[in-house]
Amino acid sequence: MTKPLTCDVVVVGAGMVGAASALYAVRAGLSVVLVDRGPVAGGTTGAGEGNLLVSDKEPGPELELALLSGRLWADIAAEPGVAEAVEYEAKGGLVVASGVEGLAALEGFADGQRSAGVEAVSVAPGQLHDLEPYLADGLAGGVLYPQDAQVMPTLAAAHLVRLARAAGASLRTGWTVTEVLRTAAGAVRGVRTSRGDVHAPAVVNAAGTWGGELAALAGVSLPVLPRRGFVLVTEPLPRRVRRKVYAADYVADVASDSAALQTSPVVEGTAAGPVLIGASRERVGFDRSFSLPVARALAAGATRLFPFLEGVQAMRAYLGFRPYMPDHLPAIGPDPRVPGLFHACGHEGAGIGLATGTGHLIAQVLAEKAPDLDLAPFRPDRFPADPAPEELEELEELEEPEEPEEPEEVS
Repeated sequence: MTKPLTCDVVVVGAGMVGAASALYAVRAGLSVVLVDRGPVAGGTTGAGEGNLLVSDKEPGPELELALLSGRLWADIAAEPGVAEAVEYEAKGGLVVASGVEGLAALEGFADGQRSAGVEAVSVAPGQLHDLEPYLADGLAGGVLYPQDAQVMPTLAAAHLVRLARAAGASLRTGWTVTEVLRTAAGAVRGVRTSRGDVHAPAVVNAAGTWGGELAALAGVSLPVLPRRGFVLVTEPLPRRVRRKVYAADYVADVASDSAALQTSPVVEGTAAGPVLIGASRERVGFDRSFSLPVARALAAGATRLFPFLEGVQAMRAYLGFRPYMPDHLPAIGPDPRVPGLFHACGHEGAGIGLATGTGHLIAQVLAEKAPDLDLAPFRPDRFPADPAPEELEELEELEEPEEPEEPEEVS
């Protein structure tokens, strides 16, 4: 066991949200130790597409967080060398509708977003090919969202960690948290890990899909469940898909509470050349089995949007587990049940985009400043103490995957 570390804040989880939380906390003048049982971006972040979206969010707390996060991502990308390092692209998103009814629903959705500060530009059928020349013919129209952007998630998380370390934060990978240490009065006093203790008056739970398990180590309930998703990756191509392009029914799938498989076509090009194809959602615990039916459904949806993809090879597929919460809002802020415990998890598939806003808000609260957004909708204790019967059954069936031990990285 190593000598105990002492700091102001220990952040658990070195995915995108944890990296952002560490960065903003250290920039707020706090001493920070970031710990993870695996490598940086070794969980959900490494299986993401890197979307920074406002287009799929209805007016409300999540959209407010997305708008804040988008501004903060743009600020970070404007720092010297960052945009290139994280493959930040402010390329916009295009949502398309195949029929008149779908277009009317999409326009209604966009009207609400506009009232909340989103830039949403209606696109007539004849204008679609001006924006995306390889789109299928016959679509009814769409809405362009210039504020949508993209990063390469593993590069972005690694760079945020690099920035945090440059500002004084310490990183410990291969350190599995086994206990949240508490005083006799019940307040946090750090964490116990497989490599030693980290003493701190504040612990930030940025453990993503495993956030419920970390909360349990502190003696509280947080109903985070894994929602599996697959992504297909094509061979490298010349840039034929300029933006993130998806069908209007994707928004409904994101908001759905169903545990059953749902797929809706989402297609986007990348700076490196391959095209990423999604999206699927299903609650099957931590089952990492490859699903040929899901891959076929994703491929079929993508070729409906972009027929040229029929002649393109899918080189690989990967999967990840989105941290699903029952009301589709993350848990952000202090936990009133355990003084010194803060949560920054449960973002489902939006964690890459919402990470900067989340980290910024967490840092403000840690520094005892008024947060820029009202955190009441994100309260960690907003759920019943006991999960619903179907959620309890699902939690009992979960099998946590083993994470490989990684060598320690020191500041």
